[in-house]
Amino acid sequence: MIRIGEGPLTLDHVSQALAGPVTVELTGKARAAITRSAETVTRLLATGDAIYGVNTGFGKLAKQRIAPADLSALQINIVRSHAAGVGAPLEPSIVRAILLLKINALSQGASGISLQAMDTLAGLLNQDILPVIPGQGSVGASGDLAPLAHLSLVLIGEGEAFVKGKRVSGAEALKAAGVSPVPLGPKEGLALLNGTQVSTALALNGLIAAERNAAAAILAGALSVDAVMGSDTPFDPRIHSLRPHPGQQLAAGHYRRLMQGSAIRASHVTGDERVQDPYSFRCQPQVMGACLDLLGNAAKTLVIEANGVSDNPLVFVEDGAVLSGGNFHAEPVAFAADIIAMAVAEIGSISERRIAALIDPTISLLPPFLIRNPGLNSGFMIPQCTAAALMSENKQLAHPASVDSVPTSANQEDHVSMATHGGRRLALMNANLARIIAIELLAAAEGIDFRRPLTSSKPLEETYALIRGKAAARDIDREFATDIESVAGMVEAGTFARFAPGLLKELGAA
Repeated sequence: MIRIGEGPLTLDHVSQALAGPVTVELTGKARAAITRSAETVTRLLATGDAIYGVNTGFGKLAKQRIAPADLSALQINIVRSHAAGVGAPLEPSIVRAILLLKINALSQGASGISLQAMDTLAGLLNQDILPVIPGQGSVGASGDLAPLAHLSLVLIGEGEAFVKGKRVSGAEALKAAGVSPVPLGPKEGLALLNGTQVSTALALNGLIAAERNAAAAILAGALSVDAVMGSDTPFDPRIHSLRPHPGQQLAAGHYRRLMQGSAIRASHVTGDERVQDPYSFRCQPQVMGACLDLLGNAAKTLVIEANGVSDNPLVFVEDGAVLSGGNFHAEPVAFAADIIAMAVAEIGSISERRIAALIDPTISLLPPFLIRNPGLNSGFMIPQCTAAALMSENKQLAHPASVDSVPTSANQEDHVSMATHGGRRLALMNANLARIIAIELLAAAEGIDFRRPLTSSKPLEETYALIRGKAAARDIDREFATDIESVAGMVEAGTFARFAPGLLKELGAA
């Protein structure tokens, strides 16, 4: 149970929603704040003053005054007219996170929404009734208008929702939830539509997957060092104390711990003619550390956003002010999504370079393409190509979304963030990265086989056993795709994350 109003949302709360059904409860504090805010809007309306989006039109139509008899219709119309999203529906996990973030934002007493609407939102989440939200159509400013409109349609008994995995009408979804359609009052439609919750949920999903992938990549990198009989000297704490970036020091510590006690490493501490390993092995703390620092910074931004109020206008019950501003502009989220994308692309880039080194006998001192009887067998030749393809795709996807903008609403909304696209592409990037890491884990495990009877460290031998539990060693060629997907599934399930746990917490970002 997540108690809304008791304290700020954390990454753990969001992770729970992304992982499966969650329940929320509006605390007495939250319910009181919601009530006071709605009462303030009602009181201000009685003065006859213009209040944007309450008794005026929206966007470029803000100068149009709306008659008192039409105020409810105004809010219903904005939901209907803004439900213009396209594309495949967002994953149920993302919709859960969106609902959680939306409930948290609206519960803070600055949005003028009713308790009935809030209880209905909470009821949908608690019963895992998830609105169908098309994934495309938001430019990440004025809020995630189109996707949040599709969410809001269900509250008025329209649109569609998933109930126990079945796609049904909004009316059927409300019936399943045992509630009636919400008769939207002044400002409620606008409050529901305005906000950054879709882009933030997508970015948080990308962040959490990137942390999981980073942990697996650290493990894969350590296993690869032993597979090529590389050196652990680059992980010496004295090196990193002279350049004390937090992520670099954290990463170096994990590499030291993961390799400690390796008989493979001990076998060539002396007498090895190689003075230095290639950068993709030697510079892992510096590269992975920089990526971790980026993820940590993104986490801090996104946790702030998850606990912020991002609709417009905002209601201040203390003095009865209703202030128009721009908290709906998702520039912070766009930047966070972009730096997550950079980190994901770089983790995959250095991993692919280690795969290339593992199959190159001039670097790895292993058989060509990690296979016995090369020539007759091709071994890891094409998996490296697959990793390279995925790496290049991620490089293309990593182009910053935040540097793009296009005017909308007849130039009233003339600068936008593109945060929603920036967050949405992270799912594909992380899926690609998980498969690059899976290929490295498979290749490194094959390299370890060639070092037998020498053994690696305890955690790396545990890793080897996990890999071999899904994919047997290769004496001759066989199909690769099944093994790649099996190991990638373990990466995505967090099976390997326990070997380098809590990276964001270690950096003070969660």
